[in-house]
Amino acid sequence: MKLPIPVAVCGALGRMGQRVVDAVFHHERLELVGAAERPDCPDIGQDAGFLAGLGAIDVPVMGDFAKAMARAKVYIDFTTPEAVMANLRVAQTMGLAAVIGTTGLDSAQQDFLAQAARRIPIVWSPNMSLGVNLMFKLAQLMAKSLGPDFDIEIIEAHHRMKKDAPSGTALRLHEVVSLARGLDQSSMVSGRNGLVGARRDDEIGVLAVRGGDIVGDHTVLFAGPGERLELVHRASSRDTFAAGAVRAAVWIFDKKPGLYSLSDVLGL
Repeated sequence: MKLPIPVAVCGALGRMGQRVVDAVFHHERLELVGAAERPDCPDIGQDAGFLAGLGAIDVPVMGDFAKAMARAKVYIDFTTPEAVMANLRVAQTMGLAAVIGTTGLDSAQQDFLAQAARRIPIVWSPNMSLGVNLMFKLAQLMAKSLGPDFDIEIIEAHHRMKKDAPSGTALRLHEVVSLARGLDQSSMVSGRNGLVGARRDDEIGVLAVRGGDIVGDHTVLFAGPGERLELVHRASSRDTFAAGAVRAAVWIFDKKPGLYSLSDVLGL
């Protein structure tokens, strides 16, 4: 019988963090050994399981990343771009494997992520849903197969508290369909207003909707002459993303340094 993989969770008391704590705790191949939060969190010292609704599990929430990671081999990070960078600096020195689900990383932060991946294995995905990562593959296939006669529009919707727009998933969808069409970043049009003129042939619209408690909806619309296709994914629970994160944690445990995606985890 294989020994369990020791895992710690960063941002353990956030909306996603609590679902990841629950998913790690209940996964047969993983052992929850650490929980990290920002140093000024009022619940530092409290039991992470109790705060996540699991009851006491003897894993205290810590405000020091290194101390929270002391027993871990893999950590899962759903925090902020700034916290991700700070955590990675320490993770490299500790030789930890990382699963990162944080979105909104700018180009400099993505460059740092790639540099860190030369020393440790990292899975980074703008969306940890298994279905969404299959959607990336299908969107690429549809964009290539349907060709330029079909206009492409991407619509995403999230809860009113989401800070970045468009979502990381929408940006990734734009990337994959653009590459399939031989286009670049300049093809993206984020919203339209006023007399914008006729749609360009090389234009891909990306619209962000914010409201209520929407977990995450993404639609890729292919509009052609006389017909329309829609590729749609709707997340109804954050457990969807937690499930992808724990699957990535199991997969990356024994991998060599490198920057991986959830598509690598799924073998797509």
